[in-house]
Amino acid sequence: MTSSPHNDNDNDSDNDLAGLLSRRRFARLGAFGLAGVAGALGPGSTAVAAGRDGQDYYDRARALAGSDPVLLALVTALTPDVEFPRPPAPEPLRIFDNLAFVSTGWVSAMAVLTDDGIVLIDALTSPADAEGVLVPGLRELGADPETIKYVVVTHGHDDHFGGAQYLADRCGARVLMAPADWDLIARTRPDNAPTRDLDIVDGQRLTLGGTTIRLHHTPGHTAGTVSPIIPVRSGSERHTAMLWGGVNPPGTVPELCTYRASVRSFRNRMRDAKVDVELSNHPNDYGLQRVEQLRSRPDGVNPFVLGEPRAQRFMAVLDLMLRGRIADAGRALSGGVGE
Repeated sequence: MTSSPHNDNDNDSDNDLAGLLSRRRFARLGAFGLAGVAGALGPGSTAVAAGRDGQDYYDRARALAGSDPVLLALVTALTPDVEFPRPPAPEPLRIFDNLAFVSTGWVSAMAVLTDDGIVLIDALTSPADAEGVLVPGLRELGADPETIKYVVVTHGHDDHFGGAQYLADRCGARVLMAPADWDLIARTRPDNAPTRDLDIVDGQRLTLGGTTIRLHHTPGHTAGTVSPIIPVRSGSERHTAMLWGGVNPPGTVPELCTYRASVRSFRNRMRDAKVDVELSNHPNDYGLQRVEQLRSRPDGVNPFVLGEPRAQRFMAVLDLMLRGRIADAGRALSGGVGE
């Protein structure tokens, strides 16, 4: 495997924690209850570089993205105070021979098609979406929605689990979610929440019809966010896809640091799995534009195939944007005082 030439973006991270926890700033952060941050991060983790503004990291991320529309879209999506887009719903499409895309525009589901049925990744926002968008969308693509065997919910927000119980009742599908987000649903009791069913174990292999999907815990967006790694194919070509389970970052320094730790660990898992395809459940990665590119040129190069180095750069950009968010959050808590 060819490594990304930009993998050295983390080389200074081992020094960041020491810079953050200088005596004066440690005292300031401690006054806000952050004295435990160092222990929570663990050895070699980064918090807030002393005297460094988040914009420094955002600029580095944009420079790393260059002119790549996928990476630039990620930078935009993670820039503070950017309004989330609400584009119109596209027509469904098979992104790969065994992967169907169905979307309302601002949130999407992916259906992994196997010889023994369908594994659905997310279930849109509601029973109405499941009945009116997912079911007819799959049929339009030649897939039988009655064969949905599993619904993998990437995280416990209603725009991802909203149609899951409808599909469980209609198709007998089993619903999977990480324990932390099953607990989140139990606490918050949102509308259309699925009945607690199967827990996702970190690194779990979910196999159906000879297709094995790996499900990894990547807490950050929520405490139970899960990111799958999926084998996909187009004709004789074989690829490995990932779907980052939740992009929008949380607000506190400890939560942001947890998110960044997930980015770093999942990036290693991607490398081990030779991931060369990037997917998203929201339009934060130029995904809807790529759907239309593929629709207009079905025999051309599949725009979802980034290649391994570019997929690694995607995660490097995500990491830098998180470092910027951490720096900004830490500076806000410390009153914006530099060294």
